[in-house]
Amino acid sequence: MDYELGEEQQMLKKTARDFLEKECPKSLVREMEDDERGYPPELWRKMAELGWMRLVFPEEYGGMGGDFLDLTVLLEEMGRALLPAPFLSTVVCCGLPISDAGSEEQKQQFLPKIAKGEMILALALTEPSASYDASGVTVSALPDGEDYIINGTKLFVPDAAIADYLLCVTRTKDGKSKEDGITSFLVDGKDPGLNYTPLRTIALDKQYEIDFRNVRVPRRYMLGELDQGWPVIANVLAQAAIAECALMVGGAQQVLEMTVAYAKERVQFGRPIGSFQVIQHKCADMATDADSARYITYWAAWKLSKGLPFALEASIAKAWVSEAYRRICRHGQQIHGGIGIIKDHDMQLYFRRAKVAELTFGDAISHRELIAREMGWC
Repeated sequence: MDYELGEEQQMLKKTARDFLEKECPKSLVREMEDDERGYPPELWRKMAELGWMRLVFPEEYGGMGGDFLDLTVLLEEMGRALLPAPFLSTVVCCGLPISDAGSEEQKQQFLPKIAKGEMILALALTEPSASYDASGVTVSALPDGEDYIINGTKLFVPDAAIADYLLCVTRTKDGKSKEDGITSFLVDGKDPGLNYTPLRTIALDKQYEIDFRNVRVPRRYMLGELDQGWPVIANVLAQAAIAECALMVGGAQQVLEMTVAYAKERVQFGRPIGSFQVIQHKCADMATDADSARYITYWAAWKLSKGLPFALEASIAKAWVSEAYRRICRHGQQIHGGIGIIKDHDMQLYFRRAKVAELTFGDAISHRELIAREMGWC
């Protein structure tokens, strides 16, 4: 793998950073924590004009035909800025599976609108077990003529209240294995049978509990084959794990730079605290974690972009980056001292999001189990 970014990727990175520094200041991030929508529609529109939502979709559906490595470059800058927008939910968690497994009718209906920024989607997967495993799916979808009726409860669904459609993962039969009998449906987010309850999280991001009460979905909104939907979801979970890692890498790099700058300017005992060996060593550990997190994330993204098997690398990246980002934020807060935990300082914004990101799409422990399984040990 060549770790050097291509000319177009370097341009994308610079354009994204310049745009987000101007359009997404930390004052906006704080404002969106208290906003019911959780994102600014005007910023979303500007992102669409830049072509960010259509970056990785095929050209015949309004996309730009980019690959996942291009997307990783963009996501890193989003993570650096703590961008409050439903990009991951819409483009990665729902757009990519529609592009990979959707019918021609579904692709024509959804992808052009996603690419133009005209449609927001959310993945409704996790339930009270909080598991990203097929065994955790109990929400039922039962046939009724040409439709299916969905009942049950989904938890921790990001961006659900603003979603035009939900990609809901259901159980359509009790199969011989936990993966058998899983089917996904594209559900109208405004269906009267849906009840949304906001959940308060440490990051103050917009996650919801959704009660499905006799929600009727036409068969044409089934994504993929009946009872055979888990491979599609497992694939998108691996993609989403890499995407989440890219966001964490961007946040980690910003925390590192912010902390080093503070250590150079903060004077204690008559000298900058960065001149003390213990602070230097902490900063060195942060730099080591940040760079290793970046390399392992881009390695996984490169394999995905090349069409190579990437599930193992996705789990290795998520297991490592989740803990590395948390360590970086912990060192950053320790070096900043008391100021690093007050609401007016940016440090706490990254620390809180690092904790949520650590759990999103599986924590380090669950991904180590996946790694062991991929290696044939369990």
